[in-house]
Order: sequence, then structure tokens, then C-alpha cells
Amino acid sequence: MVMGEGRLLIFLVIICTNIDSNVSKPPHIIFIVADDLGWNDVSWHTDEILMPNLDRMARAGVILNNSYVQPMCSPSRSAFMSGYFPFHTGLQHDVIGARQANFLESKYKILPQYLKEKGYATHIVGKWHLGFCNWKYTPTYRGFDSYLGYYVAAEDYYKHNNSNGYDFRFNTSVLNTTEYSLDVFTRRAKEILTTHTIKTPLFLYLPFQNVHAPLEVFNNIFGMVYALDEAVGQIMKVLDDQGYMNNSIIIFTTDNGGPVVSGANNLPLRGAKTTIWEGGTRGAAFVYSPTYLHKTQYTHNGLMHAADWFSTILGAAGVDIPDGVDGLNLWNMISNGSNSTRQEVVHNIDDIYNNSAIRDSRYKLMFGNPGRYNTWYPLPGVDGHSQLAPEITDLPEVQLFDLLEDPGEHYNIADQNPDIVQRLTDRLNLYKKTAIPARYPKGDPASNPDNFGGVWSPGWC
Repeated sequence: MVMGEGRLLIFLVIICTNIDSNVSKPPHIIFIVADDLGWNDVSWHTDEILMPNLDRMARAGVILNNSYVQPMCSPSRSAFMSGYFPFHTGLQHDVIGARQANFLESKYKILPQYLKEKGYATHIVGKWHLGFCNWKYTPTYRGFDSYLGYYVAAEDYYKHNNSNGYDFRFNTSVLNTTEYSLDVFTRRAKEILTTHTIKTPLFLYLPFQNVHAPLEVFNNIFGMVYALDEAVGQIMKVLDDQGYMNNSIIIFTTDNGGPVVSGANNLPLRGAKTTIWEGGTRGAAFVYSPTYLHKTQYTHNGLMHAADWFSTILGAAGVDIPDGVDGLNLWNMISNGSNSTRQEVVHNIDDIYNNSAIRDSRYKLMFGNPGRYNTWYPLPGVDGHSQLAPEITDLPEVQLFDLLEDPGEHYNIADQNPDIVQRLTDRLNLYKKTAIPARYPKGDPASNPDNFGGVWSPGWC
């Protein structure tokens, strides 16, 4: 029997409706940030590392080969959340100290605030590190519906203390526990996923504590990485079981290069966390989605910067990109495999360290001392602990590298290429004209946790 045109049309509409019924627009977005994960600490860069869950998603999605972050934590996180280069927000130098009245200023509207306007539920589980001296700088005052985590930086995974203060909270209340932080974070992420109304788009920001020192899983980097991977695997299972996965975009990145003094490794890249060498700024990253990626199972070489995650996430969510931000919407690059619209990356402009660096599609130009860790560091020993190498001293003031031919930054070609040096210098000088001085105040005694019952707390600036 031949179906009439009218019935056929209705039939096709029903089929299409059923196909799309499990695909929400905009998508759920899970943004995972690993702390202090080195370039060579992921299984898609080395077979020395075991991380089956992350490896499966990376290889099934899009691995990003030129995704740059800042040399340290707070600057990268400020770029993720604000869409601005840190030298445009005053956070380009070092990290925000617990005793510093320093913060990502509240005049910057951040990622969850924009997403909430699109109807998203927004949650953060993990490390904040963007300032806490006043409540207005803390997560639940900046667009997040809930927060479980810690405000400052490195702390004990069980005792949750940093220096002389305790630092662990649920929303604005102190959360007293001696449970391993990764277990707490994993359980909270699963709780959010199982209680959330799936028809409402979800932004879940997971800036994990792993694999930052202290290395409290098997006392080595391998255990720290495996624990992180296992936690991600548990969360991905809940995404599957609860019906999120086909509507979701999973983003994974580190916040800076790996600290070689803590077992991390960045080979074949030079340098480490805190430096503007590739080993301090080139971040392991990928995007995975069963639905929203149209080209998969490959590595993309397009340039990307930490600030681009802000605009790219907004773009994927269907939110207009605000005027004036530095971040570019690279969702088309990631989802379709097109060329990157980013033509250059400014690694940093630090007026306290007095160093700076810029990369175009091929060349990288650096001024000043790139940082303390300036050589190539061997793989950790069989015990997972660092093997350091003699430092290189007396570095030239100007260094130029061809990263296509020399990604490990072995050969300074500045003297042979004065025209390229001049071209990139001119570009960097344009950015320097827009930079603001680094904000890095001295510690304030008012921050002392003893003033707040032994807890790092807002209310002193």
C-alpha cells in the first residue's frame, strides 16, 4: 500500500521528532580541568601513562595539539572564566595567594553568568583560585548555582588545609571532612547529574585538585593520574546511565604545564609550570561528544588559547559572544575540523618577571628569562618521582623558535631571522600597549584564618 503524501509527511515529522527528542538545544557542557597535568602525563602522548577513560574519549573525539594555557593556575582560570588574556585583567603574574587581596574583578561578567541567561543550570565542583577575600568574588556570587570545593591553591587532599588554615566549602558554608577530596568531588558531581532535570541545559565545571602536589595516591604521578581518570570514568558512566551523553559536550584541559619538581613531565617540550617555554604553556586538551562533533578521531593542529574556551563554550551553547573579549569562538574549528581563526597566541606579558612571548602559526618569539625551569626533563623514575636535569643559564634576551620544525625549542634562530623577530616584536608591542600592570599585592594580615576560626574565609577586603 502506498502511503499518501500527507501521511508520509506526518510520519517523517514523527520520526524526526523522535530522533531529536533526546538532543537538547543548547547542549549540556561538562568542562573538566586537571590541575598541573603535564604535556607528557596523558596516554595519548605517551604509553607510560594509564588513563583508559580519558584516553577513550580523547581518541574518539578531537585532540587539540596547539591548545595554550598560561604558565600558572590563576591566570589560566581567569581566562577560562572571563574570556580575557590575563594581561588585560591584571592577573598575568604568578597565582593569587591566600593572604592576598587579589581576585578576578567583579566588573568582569564570567562564563556561568552568561550561560544562566540562556537557561543553564550552573555548578562548580573543585578548585576556584580566583579570589575569595570578599564574598562577591566567590563562585555562588558569580553565577554558579552551587559550589563544592576550595578557594585557594595547593592543600592536603585529606586534611584540606593550606598553610595554617582549613579550606573546604559547600556553597558558602565550611564543609568539615577528612575524606579524600577526589572522592568528595566525584560523589558531588554524580549527585548533581542524578538530581538535575535533564531537559534543562547543564554547565558542570569540574576543576579537579588532581594531579597537583602533594602526590597522595601511591606517592607518585602515575597514581594521581589514574585516580583522576577513574573519577572521570565514574562521572561519564552516570552521564550515560542518566541519558545525558548524547546531548553533551565534554571538554578536558590542563591549567598549565606540569611541574617537573612534582613528578610531572612535559617531554618532548622544554620547560615546566611557571615558564613561558612550551612545557609551561602548551596544554593537553581534547573535546568529546557523540552528537555535536562532525569530524572525530583525529588531532587538530589549530591554535587555541585558554581565553578561547570562554567564547567557544558560549558559541556551542548558542550564546552571543560579548564585545571586547580576547577569546575567539572556535566551536566551528572543533566541531567541523575547519581551520582555526586564531592567528597568534600571546603567552604572557608580565611586567614583574619582565618577560613576554608571542606565537604565530609557526614562530614563537620570547623576551626576557622564560622562567626557572628552562631545560628538558627526563621521564619520572619507576617510582614515579621526578628526575631533574642541570639548568641552563645565561639565556639570551631575545629568542625565536620555529615550532613546526623545532617544537622542543632547541634552536634559537633569532640572529638568522631579524625580519621575523621585528614582525613579531611589532605585534607584541601592540598588545603591550593594551596591557595593564600586574596586580600582585602583599599579603594582608586581616586574611589570617585565626580571625575566622581557623578557616580561610571571605570578609577582609
